[in-house]
Amino acid sequence: MTQPTGLRVAPAPAADPHPLDNPVWAALTGPHASFAERLGKAARYPADVAVFTALEDPADPAAWADLHRLVGPDTAVAVPGAPVLPDGWRISGVVPGVQLVDTALRAEPDPEAVRLGPADVPEILDLVARTRPGPFLPRTVLLGTYLGIRHRGRLIALAGERLRLPGWTEISAVCTDPDHRGRGLATRLVRAVAAGIRERGDTPFLHAAASNTHAVGLYESLGFTLRRHTDFRDVRTPATAAAPRAR
Repeated sequence: MTQPTGLRVAPAPAADPHPLDNPVWAALTGPHASFAERLGKAARYPADVAVFTALEDPADPAAWADLHRLVGPDTAVAVPGAPVLPDGWRISGVVPGVQLVDTALRAEPDPEAVRLGPADVPEILDLVARTRPGPFLPRTVLLGTYLGIRHRGRLIALAGERLRLPGWTEISAVCTDPDHRGRGLATRLVRAVAAGIRERGDTPFLHAAASNTHAVGLYESLGFTLRRHTDFRDVRTPATAAAPRAR
């Protein structure tokens, strides 16, 4: 009969958090670290690059305190996915969203897609203002590859890369001029952007408003799969000055 050894079996180590569970933090402490404005356990993109801020751990009060010091009092910030706010913080807007990942997408270059850069930003901003795919700022184009399709010289469709984290790249700003919808331009650009992402060994993912069932249905038909529900949450920092950090 086997005798007890007296040894205690150590519990299995907790699984590391998945980078897609906190993608802005994973980006700003990873491939997008050169963009990061960081203070301790909080970080953000420059105000003309992206609207997002991030916390190392949204359940950690110290991270919220660092974010308060980083952005200042009575300031509106976007903190995706933060479930609970500390005292003194106020929610100014919530958009329920979904996160989808590439599981069966057919990625391929598009012969009509052209690379867009800083010189194209005025046209990009005009198209974004008319189609509202989500926030796009004067230097967002620096975050990754943005591709467009033109008709008679005019930009009529757009898609590109926004968050980039270890092993993953977000497809964003997918939009088509209303006069040119129904021609599959968005599908072509999503596949073309995904081809570049896959070429460097990353997996495409994206976010969408849960209420935008047309877009979510399109992405699922292309080979994206729902990974999780998440909120796009705008909050305002406490109006009082942040306390100095303890030493």
